Amino acid sequence: MLKAIFQQELKESMLARNELKTSVLRMLISAITYYEIQKGGAGYNANEEDVLKVIEKEAKQRKDSISQFMNANRQDLVDKEKKELDILQKYLPDQMPEEEIIKYVKEAILQTEANSMQDIGKIMSVLMPKLKGKADGSIVTQIIKKELT
Repeated sequence: MLKAIFQQELKESMLARNELKTSVLRMLISAITYYEIQKGGAGYNANEEDVLKVIEKEAKQRKDSISQFMNANRQDLVDKEKKELDILQKYLPDQMPEEEIIKYVKEAILQTEANSMQDIGKIMSVLMPKLKGKADGSIVTQIIKKELT
């Protein structure tokens, strides 16, 4: 179970006095516990798919924060968020290369017979089950827009 792995790594990072990793792992374990409570109370145990959803959500929050801090010219906070994001991404599956995403997008466009920006929802509904966890949704959306124009 991934949560047990995170708890073991938390102990190791605390012993190594790695404050950043300790902080990220504490946040991650807390987010997983919160997810479990939301799903079914104290008796619910998150499976690996649930844990990956939580990690993806936390990584997305870091990406959003990075862009907001960049706009506010807060490089110190940008650097901190990037380091946290790097730690989170180590626990996510490898992301699919852009060339492969483009192939899937082209197939989905043909399959849905999409021809305008209004069809993005149809394309995403076909694509995301295939790409879930393997590709960032915002990157997929950008590629779809590029292919439709």
